[in-house]
Amino acid sequence: MDKYFENLTDRERAIFEGGISMGSLYHQFVGTPVNLDTCTSLEDAIRESIMLQPAVIDVVVKLDKGLIKQATSLSTYTSLAGNMLNIEITTKIHEELVTTCISYNEELDYPLMYIKD
Repeated sequence: MDKYFENLTDRERAIFEGGISMGSLYHQFVGTPVNLDTCTSLEDAIRESIMLQPAVIDVVVKLDKGLIKQATSLSTYTSLAGNMLNIEITTKIHEELVTTCISYNEELDYPLMYIKD
């Protein structure tokens, strides 16, 4: 598969793979019905599905249970929203490791995707 990425450094490719995986999970899971009883299983499903992506070696998923609890105070469930996501994806290409993240940024009022390291 390396021949398709000859124009990228290993770090650039690791960032690419992390970004693709992050965009994939955001658009796949935002809107999913969730409540406190299903939160852990949804975290597991997100992690397991993203671990299937090329170059992904670790995924840490933490949904904001406080926001989920608040959103379900008048209903039995809510829809997963971007501001509830706190996720780190670690990708590896050869010896290059990169961690991409998504978390809610209060200053920007936005679920920000970024490169942690």
